[in-house]
Amino acid sequence: MALTANWSYPTNIRFGAGRIGELAECCAAAGITNPLLVTDKGLASLPITHATLDRLAEGGLGRALFADVDPNPTELNMTSGIQAFRDGGHDGVIAFGGGSGLDLGKLIAFMAGQTRPVWDFEDIGDYWMRADADAIAPIIAVPTTAGTGSEVGRASVIVNSQTHVKKIIFHPKILPTIVIADPELTVGMPAIITAGTGMDAFIHCFEAYCSPNFHPMSQGIALEGMRLVKENLPRAFADGTDIEARGQMMAAAAMGAVAFQKGLGATHAVSHSVGAIYNTHHGMTNAVVLPYAMAMNRPAIEGLVTDIGHYLGIAGGFEGFADFIQQLRNTLAVPDKLRDLGVGTDRIDEMTEMALADPSAGGNPLKMTRDNTKALFEACI
Repeated sequence: MALTANWSYPTNIRFGAGRIGELAECCAAAGITNPLLVTDKGLASLPITHATLDRLAEGGLGRALFADVDPNPTELNMTSGIQAFRDGGHDGVIAFGGGSGLDLGKLIAFMAGQTRPVWDFEDIGDYWMRADADAIAPIIAVPTTAGTGSEVGRASVIVNSQTHVKKIIFHPKILPTIVIADPELTVGMPAIITAGTGMDAFIHCFEAYCSPNFHPMSQGIALEGMRLVKENLPRAFADGTDIEARGQMMAAAAMGAVAFQKGLGATHAVSHSVGAIYNTHHGMTNAVVLPYAMAMNRPAIEGLVTDIGHYLGIAGGFEGFADFIQQLRNTLAVPDKLRDLGVGTDRIDEMTEMALADPSAGGNPLKMTRDNTKALFEACI
């Protein structure tokens, strides 16, 4: 792939095919001499993970691995990871994988030196100021999917294993020091994961653009991120070896996470609740929910969606854009309803309360109420 660049917004990003070869150099730049590589259970045995551990060993950095990471990580996974970090005398984390590995790796680096429980740092007001910033270990993020954008995020999502509620933990220093965005690492992603993570990136951009909060920089990033997904996700889905499309999707994923500093909305509020209870794939859940959330929000976003359509070359205003979303979902084999992901109707009231309490709800263009949120769940399921 011809595209290669060094980016420092929002952090130091080394983008380009083959740049995983710079991992040992990145550890030195971040001041890490004894890293712990954190990834999820599914990635732990794959060749890309073993090859990365080999690179660390060749650089004199050991080959320490922690992979007890569930698809929707909990504080139990985090506690085990912190123990591994401390027992190994590690001084930094390489967060490797999709959203779950990246989020938990960041939290291990954040929490290993803290004395307060993780829930004290929930993304509420200035809770983050409770943390000992000097005790946060350096983080290198290496995404192997193109969706969550957690590699450029200042927060991590974690499930409370007792309440089954997803919480967002925030601190500015959770932002990784260095990101290696190497599209070659995403070539082996199954088509269904390519679809789910890619739609997640698109929806990050879409919900950010429609959020009523003021952040003009996010608006521009969100528009271009959606364009990249529109043009490249079907290509990556159809041919996983298309390194150009894979690279453009990695860029779009990072852009989505930068854009949603402006806010998210009902799609994510619903998806977080569903995922916490039914352990569904986050991106695919978002992809199912999106058109129903758009319909709910139509009175507030019709003009914005028309503007998005103009930028993306989609005619027909809101209806034309809704048709595009449906065609994209069909192309990517996205299920039509949440019931197709195993979600039932028996816990709608509980999920409604969880969605209303989710931080994403605050960025929705229309105020989320019990009535409209319950109706949204009923439509989705």
